[in-house]
Formats: sequence, structure tokens, C-alpha cells
Amino acid sequence: MGEVILEMKNIIKDFPGVRALDEVNFEARSGELLALVGENGAGKSTLMKVLSGVWPYPTYEGDIHIRGQLKRFRNTKDAEASRVAIIYQELNLIPELTVAENIFLDRQFTNAFGILNWSKLYSETQKLLDELNIIDFKPTDKVKELTVGKQQMVEIAKALSKNAEILVFDEPTSALTDKEVEALFIIIRKLKQQGVCMSYISHKMEELQQIADRLIVLRDGKTIGEVT
Repeated sequence: MGEVILEMKNIIKDFPGVRALDEVNFEARSGELLALVGENGAGKSTLMKVLSGVWPYPTYEGDIHIRGQLKRFRNTKDAEASRVAIIYQELNLIPELTVAENIFLDRQFTNAFGILNWSKLYSETQKLLDELNIIDFKPTDKVKELTVGKQQMVEIAKALSKNAEILVFDEPTSALTDKEVEALFIIIRKLKQQGVCMSYISHKMEELQQIADRLIVLRDGKTIGEVT
């Protein structure tokens, strides 16, 4: 297994009347898929929202280290700048735009006169799709024409376009067909080979047996065990 990329130490997160996370600790390595498992309300999604800046510092206690450096994310942009990306169940794409436009939405390729270079936009998108061995759709396809599984692949490509090295999947297969799940797992295995550090929230143990390198078990906001 690769080097330690991510460490979350003694993470505490309180909401009115409830402690959602109670001194949670874990680390994740490059080329590893770490699964977070537990019942609803165990704290899995809350923990990942702390990591991704959705719950910013100092609304929680504890430390996040990425490659040994302490991080204090005050918003999701801070997390992105540290190469953290999260793929939510509710995909964050604009249906009327193309695959390429969605992937590079906030980083359009323009010339000195501010004119969009469509050729560059499509070619850079195609490079990303090629890296992930995605052949089911093209950069010019409208997102609204894609299945949920294919839209999820667009989200993954979008994250990698921002050089994400820590990728979080939040119940990614909840709306996918068996064929789409298989395609997703092929991409995940390729990301492992590329050294991407991944966290994967799921309650589907049969899936985790296929792709997870380690499992962290959460209950009532606490880390209660680890399975390798």
C-alpha cells in the first residue's frame, strides 16, 4: 500500500442536542479505497462533510492532515485547493450543458480576446475520458442525455480535472444499474492504479468486498473497529 495521504484525528462535531462525531480517527493511503460503514446516523456523511469543507473549521474539533500538513478548511474551495473532491448522491451537474462544459465550467479555455476555444475544451475533456477508459459518451454530449451512471462518470472526470488526489464517494451506487456499478468499479480500480486515495461510504457489504482495501466501522459517531 502507498504512503499515508490523509489523516483525520480526534474529530468531534456537535449539532444541537447531539454529538454526531466523537473523537473519530483514521488514515488513508495513496492507491487505497477506505470504506466507511455503519448504520444511518453513524456519522459517515458528516465526517466526509468535515473533510470536504462543507462543515468548515471551527465548527468541528480535531485535526485534518494531508501529506503531513495541518489543514483548516473554511469552505469547499479550500478543500478543493488541497485536492479533495467529493462525489455526492445528488450530482452537481447542469443538464443543458455538454459533458465538456460541465467538467470545465469554472475554467473555460479562452484566448486573449476572451473567445472560447471549443477545440481545446473538447480535446482536454477527451484526454480525461481516455485516461478513465470512458467510451460510452463524448465531450459534446449533453448531460441531460446521459444515464445517472454516466453522469457520475462525468463528476469523477470533473474531480480529476482539478487534480484531486483524495476522492470521496457518498453512496455512489444507490441509483445505478448492475451494469453501471460494474463500470464504476472498473474506473475505481483504475484510480487505485493511479495512486488516488479514496473514501467510500456505503452500506452494501457485497460491493465493499469487491473493491475495499480496508473498512472503518462507525457507530453513534465513534470509530468502533477496522477490518482489513
